[in-house]
Amino acid sequence: MKSHDNNLITLRDVGMTYDGREVLRHVSAAVRHGDFVAITGPNGGGKTTLLRIVLGLLRPTSGSVDYCGGCTPAIGYLPQKNSVDSHFPITVSEVVATGLLGRSTGSKCSDAARVEEYLELVDMAAYASRPIGRLSGGQLQRTLLARALVSRPSLIVMDEPLSYLDKHFEARLYDILEGLRNRATILLVSHEMNTIDQMATHHWIVDKTLHQCTSTRHWVDGCDHKHD
Repeated sequence: MKSHDNNLITLRDVGMTYDGREVLRHVSAAVRHGDFVAITGPNGGGKTTLLRIVLGLLRPTSGSVDYCGGCTPAIGYLPQKNSVDSHFPITVSEVVATGLLGRSTGSKCSDAARVEEYLELVDMAAYASRPIGRLSGGQLQRTLLARALVSRPSLIVMDEPLSYLDKHFEARLYDILEGLRNRATILLVSHEMNTIDQMATHHWIVDKTLHQCTSTRHWVDGCDHKHD
């Protein structure tokens, strides 16, 4: 794959093997500044592994991941809820504040105001002092969303953001995504593609290998299924 000046991330022949089991093979793709990449595929197909490789949390068995200018961009990450220890003794506002670690706005007052702003954004301001162990699944998901967004990163990576959300906040999330795509690059894994599919500029289907399209309305590589 040839490099491109506007590529934020370039994946070159990435492969990943765990304990002798191949999870990804020969994955090559590029993410350009301002892209909204919707990622879908079957359970166990390698979607989360791919995200973790992009984030630098996993080193691929083969191939490489290159970033524009050789530097990892500022990233906001919303992991799957089941990867978070909800019994850890920390409050909602403290969780969101961790999203500013290393990216402080410059003062404690400004940081606190930023945290409050994003708690309001996800309708969690009323729960700011509540321990996360006393939250519902949807409330914890909204808290983690605020943490991912609070630093206003240039790259936002979301793994199943609709999990545990009720229909009311699901609609709110779509509004948030609509606003984000005007100022950030987005990689989003989801099984619920009906609305997201219309927002995305690219759609990747991951099942060990990667099939991709430049537009979610035009399919290539013989993909005859629009949703997994």
